[in-house]
Amino acid sequence: MQSVETTNLNFTINSGQVFLWDKAGDTWYGINGDDLLVVREPFQIISSKRQAHHFFRSDDNLTMILSDISKDNLVGKAVKQFPGLRLMRQDPFQCYISFICSSNSSIQNIRNMLKRLCARFGNKIEYEDRQFFTFPRADRLADATGKELLSCGLGFRAKYVKDAAKSVSSGKIDFEYLKGTSYESALENLKTVRGIGNKIADCILLFSLDKLESFPIDRWTQRILQKYYPKIFDSNGTKSLTEKKYTYLHEKIVEYFGSYAGYSQQFLFKLERDLNKKNWL
Repeated sequence: MQSVETTNLNFTINSGQVFLWDKAGDTWYGINGDDLLVVREPFQIISSKRQAHHFFRSDDNLTMILSDISKDNLVGKAVKQFPGLRLMRQDPFQCYISFICSSNSSIQNIRNMLKRLCARFGNKIEYEDRQFFTFPRADRLADATGKELLSCGLGFRAKYVKDAAKSVSSGKIDFEYLKGTSYESALENLKTVRGIGNKIADCILLFSLDKLESFPIDRWTQRILQKYYPKIFDSNGTKSLTEKKYTYLHEKIVEYFGSYAGYSQQFLFKLERDLNKKNWL
């Protein structure tokens, strides 16, 4: 089993999974819920709450997983090109709100929105003469006014963020339940929240709720499937994904890539974005 020390922080943090991270020298500083994580090269992780255990999924059998997904030639190429790229296990509420904010936005815009939310509604932490703000609690965002949320640059997403926070604070969305239930059940549960469709739900499931068969399908992953696997994943000439087509495509993806399809997706996503020289953090 590969150890967490083999994690490549630059590959992993710059792969579209997280947004509230900054780098200074050889150190990354990241917000994960009410926790500040400080991660240095060579690998060392410090947590303000002492709860960073398995944030980089060190409990996964990476040797077995990488061997399994590398059966596909393109994924195998990406695994070799980005050694140390890992999935992260994020704070579920932060991940949930982050990807609701990701709708029709760039990584830099998402990052700016979330930083403003933290500065306005989170708690201040000081570390090594630096100032950070934790991610807001669900009840704090649920009680925020529309005007306050709009001041954070959320635009049309403000109403979705407020509704999503209410769903968590009321118990309608229970992350522990979602972790324990099936992928299909968890997906449908998340989609009852306004602003969450299949792709956003899949991101939340993959990056925070241990559903490794999740394979978020957006324009990038659609492009990958059409470009490299046209005979396996026929798009029928359409770019938009209906509910029925998304479900069908996900079933085909898991059938082809296997139960660790989420890992395959992350390597392919990183490969294509870097190939197109797209910005990360």
